[in-house]
Amino acid sequence: MSSKSSGAGQNLVEKIAQRFAVGLDESHIVRSGDYLSIRPAHVMTHDNTGAVIPKFRSIGASKITNPRQIVYALDHNVQDTSEANLAKYKKIQDFAAEMGVDFYPAGRGIGHQIMCEEGYAWPGAMVVASDSHSNMYGGLGCLGTPIVRTDAAALWATGRTWWQVPPVAKVELTGKLRAGVTGKDVIVTLCGHFNKDEVLNHAAEFVGNGVASLSIDERLTVANMTTEWGALAGVFPIDGVTLEWLKARIEFVRQRGLAGVPSDADGDGEHPRLNSRRLAQLQSDILTADSDAAYAKELTLDLGSVTPYVSGPNHVKVMTPVPQMKDVKIHKAYLVSCVNSRVQDLAEAAQVVRGRKVADGVAFYVAAASSEVQAESQRRGDWQALMEAGAIELPPGCGPCIGLGVGLLQDGEVGISATNRNFKGRMGSKSAEAYLTSPAVVAASAIAGHVAMPFEMETADIVASISTTDKAKGGAVAVRIIESFSEAVEGEVIFCHMDNLNTDGIYPGKYTYIDDFTPKQQAEVVMENYDMEFAKLVKEGDILVGGFNFGTGSSREQAATALKYRGIRLVLAGSFSETYKRNALNNGFLAIEAPQLVKDLKAKYGSDKMTVATGVKARIDFVNSELEFDGKKYSISPVGAAAQELIVVDGLENWVRKNL
Repeated sequence: MSSKSSGAGQNLVEKIAQRFAVGLDESHIVRSGDYLSIRPAHVMTHDNTGAVIPKFRSIGASKITNPRQIVYALDHNVQDTSEANLAKYKKIQDFAAEMGVDFYPAGRGIGHQIMCEEGYAWPGAMVVASDSHSNMYGGLGCLGTPIVRTDAAALWATGRTWWQVPPVAKVELTGKLRAGVTGKDVIVTLCGHFNKDEVLNHAAEFVGNGVASLSIDERLTVANMTTEWGALAGVFPIDGVTLEWLKARIEFVRQRGLAGVPSDADGDGEHPRLNSRRLAQLQSDILTADSDAAYAKELTLDLGSVTPYVSGPNHVKVMTPVPQMKDVKIHKAYLVSCVNSRVQDLAEAAQVVRGRKVADGVAFYVAAASSEVQAESQRRGDWQALMEAGAIELPPGCGPCIGLGVGLLQDGEVGISATNRNFKGRMGSKSAEAYLTSPAVVAASAIAGHVAMPFEMETADIVASISTTDKAKGGAVAVRIIESFSEAVEGEVIFCHMDNLNTDGIYPGKYTYIDDFTPKQQAEVVMENYDMEFAKLVKEGDILVGGFNFGTGSSREQAATALKYRGIRLVLAGSFSETYKRNALNNGFLAIEAPQLVKDLKAKYGSDKMTVATGVKARIDFVNSELEFDGKKYSISPVGAAAQELIVVDGLENWVRKNL
């Protein structure tokens, strides 16, 4: 496998990826765009462990290759005490015991919080989870990024999967937050101000003199919601704040002892991950971005210009200053979830409600991010203040954030929430409206009965900027081609111009759960919702070119396999939904970004026809990472050995069987 020549230093994301990549040529310097075989430090699954187990079994695996790599944490449906859910939870617990995997039962807390509390999300490490909010680990300088369930099964069986290093956006935070303004206000501002997909499928790397003023709780909040901003990761630097938090955590677990710790790998009475030896090793080798690191984009935000905002309703990319929302009556308020239910969040809310009562007609739901958070909040008296004000206690877990359990929004209701998502219908009825904001604003609104500020503050103009950079590339280096993978392919281009072509358009939802739907049947219905003419125009061996954000929407893998079964050689697009790209390659189908080609085709063919058979062939040279169409050449990211292997063996499950 090869990449671009060095040309510039590495950013923090590239450096961490370099450490956790396997099988690289000695001279290979990891760059954005590279396909890597990775062995992450840890892999977390939650309630969805139950769905990964049969996938793991189906690929012929009988044991987990490295039990210390794997973590199970039950957190999503913890309020459901039905016989069926309890049986599911027991099945997961029994499997964990059989395989020797670290297991955290319902009630211990939200998986992402546990990953931080128990030292799995370690600064400078790469840690993945089959959940989109694994970005949160970036608050500790850990490269956290989501995977899909097939990846999880592969990791259980072999310890490895693949990852394409995303473009990296540098986000410079300057200045300091004003009193009362929080990390939640920062990420709501970033989502609402830079709301045109500026960081879609990027990794966001936070830098600047403003970072030092943010606590770890605030950094975890910002990193968590980079998911809603569109990023695949959000990583903070490893600095003095990080190290002091680790020191405090190590001392806490020393005093707590090993009760509740699933594994003590060393057997010497020390916590297996949170200990002074590991901290000393980190301090002697702290990863930092090189001064000449290359970034795809550079954004800046003056923290001093941030004030409390409300996001929504129903999406995160529109924000309104809190004072302008004071006429919005609320029915429910929420201080729950992995983004904003830590000790600092609960303290901010408690400060607002002390000596006051929740308004008549308002239900205020509170759940700590973990049992340890709740215990510390109780020790400080914050939890009691919230309960005395009339808050309703829920167990540590996801609950209403994901639309499960007690307290969901009913028809026509309005909710204000310190969670991370407010999609229509996510927290209850589709006719309800959900707004996102900080814990303090949620608490003030619960007391007032309408959206309310917890303190007086004048709204300020946001001071922010963005620029796209010319990434240093150097000269192209030939890509090593593995046996049985073609050095080049060609095919006639079929052009489908639409941007944001979703998975329902590619593969209609009504077929998704027909379990015995054959490959031939999938091929017959592909693109049925997009253009009925598609089936008449396309032929085996064609290359499909789509628009931007191709494959957005649901995670159904048939949106990739149906095109493959129809005989499409590969799909090119301006950009892809990352989930679509993972599903494609996991099924042995190449999805390659070619934004300039898409722009040129849009200019040439327009948008009158949904599907255009161009009659012109494209040729893709994998050795030189080059695409040629209609006499013009375009650069593409190198398709390295990790991706080539998946194409040759026809997908990740077959790759696992080969490597068991």
